[in-house]
Amino acid sequence: MKKGNPIALLPIGVFLVIYLGLGLLFEYGMKIPMGFYNIPIVIAFLVAILVACLQNKEVSFDKKLEIMGQGVGDKNIITMLLIFLTAGAFVGVVGRSSAQSVAYFMLDIIPPQFAVAVLFVVACFVSTAMGTSVGTITLLTPIAVEVAQASSFDVALCVGTVVGGAMFGDNLSFISDTTIAACNGQGCAMKDKFRGNFWIAFPAALATLALILVLTLGKDTTPITQSYSLLQILPYVLVLIGGVIGFNVFVVLLVGIVSGAAIMLATGQTAATDLLASMGSGASGMFETSMVAILVAAMCGLIRVYGGFDALLSFIQGLFKGKKGGQLGMGLLVGAMDIATANNTVAIVMANPIAKEMAADYGISAKKSASI
Repeated sequence: MKKGNPIALLPIGVFLVIYLGLGLLFEYGMKIPMGFYNIPIVIAFLVAILVACLQNKEVSFDKKLEIMGQGVGDKNIITMLLIFLTAGAFVGVVGRSSAQSVAYFMLDIIPPQFAVAVLFVVACFVSTAMGTSVGTITLLTPIAVEVAQASSFDVALCVGTVVGGAMFGDNLSFISDTTIAACNGQGCAMKDKFRGNFWIAFPAALATLALILVLTLGKDTTPITQSYSLLQILPYVLVLIGGVIGFNVFVVLLVGIVSGAAIMLATGQTAATDLLASMGSGASGMFETSMVAILVAAMCGLIRVYGGFDALLSFIQGLFKGKKGGQLGMGLLVGAMDIATANNTVAIVMANPIAKEMAADYGISAKKSASI
């Protein structure tokens, strides 16, 4: 390993201080709800890159631009960006009604006393199909409130059930920005990461489902009836099947977009012009995530050349020994970044280059490191 330079990690520290510091100030000092989400994360990364550019005066500014360009131009970064935008277009096409159809269909065919368990299963499916935990929570929370109002179930329990299911799918979905970032950053196929991560998430989901059944069985509830279209569920099912089989992710997403567009137009759910606008809106929703990936790649390119990653790896290897220790260290690294940034995608994008070098040093497979 090359000689490390701990000072080269300063840009990461600057970003965390700005983002975490302002987030805490807004959230707790100024009492602004969702204060962390008022922080312009792109600006925080631009400041961090400026700090990186001011470091190491032995390297000219033109050379630094070249290093950043090489980082951004990496094949995995370009692939990640294209998948981000295509996945956004897919979600824009299928819209909210498709996910709601899944929920009302399940609530219609399963006895009402299992309504809360159904909410959890639906949240697991919808988040896996949509690739977003926040989107799933937004869509299903009103339905969870309906379930609570039509029964003796507590509202907090119903909403918490939706949150738990949403987190299950966000870690497994083939079109989740977190999965896309992890797989491309670690250089593994999405199907391999899915299979590896499934055996981490599935036992936890089963335990959660069992606990929900224990808490809710024997309660009286009223059936919830709403209109739904089974046809609208088809694009999600096709994407899930294609992803599990192992088809190219772009082919899978294209099938989902085409089938979703055809169904939406054929059923009169939207006009052609509105459909195109929805696709554009879905892709636009991924712009900030894409920009973060670009800026992190540029910043990490400089940090690597300056010796920052070598210093961090040396420190981690001093604390954690062996393959299991490496996995623990990797998990703690990305977990700490997740807590600091309050954004799992940003945490994964930032941790990716470090985790990849850790995987090589500790002999951890790509699918395992992507899952962690």
